[in-house]
Amino acid sequence: MFLAKALLSGGSGSGHGGSLAHGLGDLLTGGGRGSNLGGLVGGLVNLISEAAAQYNPEPPPPPHNCFTNVEAYESEEIRQFRRLFVQLAGDDMEVCATELRDILNKVVSRHQDLKTDGFSLDTCRSMVAVMDNDTNGKLGFEEFKYLWNNIKKWQCVYKQYDTDQSGTVGRAQLPGALKAAGFHLNEQLCQVIIRRYADEHGSMDFNNFISCLVRLDSMFRTFKSLDRDGEGRIKVTIEDWLELTMYS
Repeated sequence: MFLAKALLSGGSGSGHGGSLAHGLGDLLTGGGRGSNLGGLVGGLVNLISEAAAQYNPEPPPPPHNCFTNVEAYESEEIRQFRRLFVQLAGDDMEVCATELRDILNKVVSRHQDLKTDGFSLDTCRSMVAVMDNDTNGKLGFEEFKYLWNNIKKWQCVYKQYDTDQSGTVGRAQLPGALKAAGFHLNEQLCQVIIRRYADEHGSMDFNNFISCLVRLDSMFRTFKSLDRDGEGRIKVTIEDWLELTMYS
């Protein structure tokens, strides 16, 4: 919705489950109320403006195109990924939150070094919402590929900063892990993230780590697309703000 519009303007059947998990697993491893509200919104925006200025994400996935338009220059890895996507997506060639949850959980279950309780349906709905460029509640191939490539990249960061081999990233390592993932955040923002996504000891498991980074990526992209002058400030209406924050 508003998030997707901003990004665009700015810039399974059970019979296939095992093979999908195996194939994607290989790819993963490298094979006064008005015044108070205004103050609150302004404070939140100011919190992320400095960090957003330092974040340089990859280009967002292109708008949804005809799936059969396979480019000749695609690598063999992308062709393999496309074939796996066909199996996962089914007849509509798109992935809903339930399908995303199922495949992510099948894949991470094969990685015993990643501590996770599994991706919840609500988490996957949030992932779909922030990546859903055409706002149809599902991910097309390019959207899914972009998400998956980020998960691959962030998995490497997660393992690197799991210094005690516990399967989680500890409180002391989280600021470094977030920076390594491309997010230069101040201490206040790091503490906000820890309170939201970490456990009572300040450690973050894999699904919460990925959920956090997906949200950061989408929010920074949106901010940059709306901050057309690069001043670190944006103006939004209350309607746009609610649409932005509720569909995410």
